[in-house]
Amino acid sequence: MRRLSESKQPLSFGHAYAQSDTFQALFREGMTLVEETASYLDGDGRAAAKTLRRAASIVYATESMRLTTRLMQLASWLLLHRSVREGEMTHIQALEEKRKIKLENTPTTEFGACWDELPDAFERLVAKSISLQKRVERIDTALFGGAPSSPDVNPVNAQIEEIAAAFGCR
Repeated sequence: MRRLSESKQPLSFGHAYAQSDTFQALFREGMTLVEETASYLDGDGRAAAKTLRRAASIVYATESMRLTTRLMQLASWLLLHRSVREGEMTHIQALEEKRKIKLENTPTTEFGACWDELPDAFERLVAKSISLQKRVERIDTALFGGAPSSPDVNPVNAQIEEIAAAFGCR
């Protein structure tokens, strides 16, 4: 028989969330997006990139790196919470590991110079990844506290914009 004091453990919302159907759906959505993006970038995206003008191909390459970085961070976050769900890691261990994951908004030049020249399928993947990132950031803030991160001004974006303008994408 359990004593009363043993049953009065504080409720871990992170653990409860990791056990939820909502998390399971988010996990499937995120991992599906990672697979879909990898498939696109290795196949149709590679072929489409070869047809782009030089300036647009620079934007495509830059955004591809941002997209994959964003998705790898999101996948890491999802896998961390799945580890909690499956009992491979405690919530406290997950908190320690979470410090290695940077969820801050990876800046993008979405709708910037040459953006309209990028393949529609690529634009959709970027938009889906940004939407997923915003949702995960809100969940992370709710679970672990702290203010949601705001996008910092990235000096590289300004230079990319200048290069794109020089190539006539403005």
